[in-house]
Amino acid sequence: MHYILETERLRLRTWRIDDIDHLKQFLQDMEVMYAYEHAFSDEEVQRWLQWNMKSYQENGYGLWAIERCNTGEVIGECGLTNQTVEGKSYLEIGYHLVKKHWHKGYGIEAAKACKHYAFEKLNKEEVVSIVRDTNISSMNLAIRNGMVIKTRFMKHYHELDMPHYLFSVKKR
Repeated sequence: MHYILETERLRLRTWRIDDIDHLKQFLQDMEVMYAYEHAFSDEEVQRWLQWNMKSYQENGYGLWAIERCNTGEVIGECGLTNQTVEGKSYLEIGYHLVKKHWHKGYGIEAAKACKHYAFEKLNKEEVVSIVRDTNISSMNLAIRNGMVIKTRFMKHYHELDMPHYLFSVKKR
């Protein structure tokens, strides 16, 4: 198994083809995916997995599976992806967790590790998180990760215009 990052309680690794059921646990949960306005279909989950695998090849990073160290259980994903906001390219820390693992500190633990990885291993000067304006938990996670709001913008997704915030933190 190839682990990218390890924290006190978590290991982050690349997704594999046989992880599709792990992805479905959260990508097909409407509560987890409410900021997207829909739970993913089987086809969308497959495309998500392929998008990540392509990112690993092209960029050397993507969203990674989060495993608990003590059990090996996959509890979500966190990692780095290239995103464009208002014509500018950013390196984003993104995350999704299986609902039963919300509010246990796993999200911030993984996100802080990804921020450190971006600054120390990839030598990036800035990382962001893109958060829908109704997603208070993700806003709080971004703030706990040292980020502040850089801008507010509209994102068109699934035939809807959705206000989002671009949270940012720069390397010190």
